[in-house]
Amino acid sequence: MEFTVRQIATLLAGDVVGDDTLVISGLAKIDEGQPGDISFLSNLKYETHLYTTGSSAVIVDRTFEAKKAVAATLIQVDNAYSAFTRLLEEYYKLISFSRQGVEEPSFVGENSQLGEKIYRGAFSYIGRNCRIGQNVKIYPHAYVGNNVTIGDNTIIHTGARVLDDCLVGNHCVIHPNAVIGSEGFGFAPQADGTYKTIPQLGNVVLEDYVNVGSNTTIDCATLGSTIIRRGAKLDNLIQIAHNVEIGQNTVIAAQTGISGSTKIGDNCVIAGQVGFAGHLTIANGTKVGAQSGVGKNVTQEGLSINSSPAFDLKESMRSLAVFRRLPELDRRLSVLEKKTEK
Repeated sequence: MEFTVRQIATLLAGDVVGDDTLVISGLAKIDEGQPGDISFLSNLKYETHLYTTGSSAVIVDRTFEAKKAVAATLIQVDNAYSAFTRLLEEYYKLISFSRQGVEEPSFVGENSQLGEKIYRGAFSYIGRNCRIGQNVKIYPHAYVGNNVTIGDNTIIHTGARVLDDCLVGNHCVIHPNAVIGSEGFGFAPQADGTYKTIPQLGNVVLEDYVNVGSNTTIDCATLGSTIIRRGAKLDNLIQIAHNVEIGQNTVIAAQTGISGSTKIGDNCVIAGQVGFAGHLTIANGTKVGAQSGVGKNVTQEGLSINSSPAFDLKESMRSLAVFRRLPELDRRLSVLEKKTEK
């Protein structure tokens, strides 16, 4: 795919300094660019690369003033980082949605309805009574169970599973080997020490613009739905248990585990390897530090918490500072005890 500098500048609402007829066919870091590539400069720490880059064009801030001659054509924008991000998004869409048609062998069950511009990769499976929207891409070895609804412009990557009765919204991305709608972890202890399986009869609902990372699992609800709200972004290797709710635009990093029936609010930021106990309510805007263990409700919006068990971030850091001084404090205490004894 090739575009001229002028076409890219128009997309980014930018101004061109140099040759706007140059053809761009790739994106690259400014220190690795080759002819035909476009790069960007937002951090002035990398400014020296601007004067030596092989890229044909570089996106810069309007306020940037070069200290010497630049061989590359410049595209001046309000914010170079945001503009390049927009360019990456458009490039990703072109790549991700370029495939159409059906590769064989693949399977579609009875009474399923598929929209236009569909891509079904080899060995993909779609069950009975499914509703698949427009421009959906289902990659090889992906599995879609019975009675599943998938909205427009959604991508189901290789090896991902969307199990029976689940609902996936528009513009969602489910990455390789993620499992949506696996059975929730529900077992009732018996008098003889054994456990009896509690049937999990609910589903999973992914609202619009949700991203689910590779090998992440989202359990179906016991009854009702496990819900991932609009715009939430889930990293790889996350476990979300039955009847959990994740709020809008909440982001969760890898290896986090969320126990059953916990409700996480909107616009939360959860770092890696965080553990949540079950049946909690986490307020909007909560930020949780890596490897924290959250065992109680967070009711104050916008609070940052840390540690295990997790508590206020500033108090946690003060406590850590004292903890590091414990050997010194112990020595001083011993000296004081000896003086007191004398």
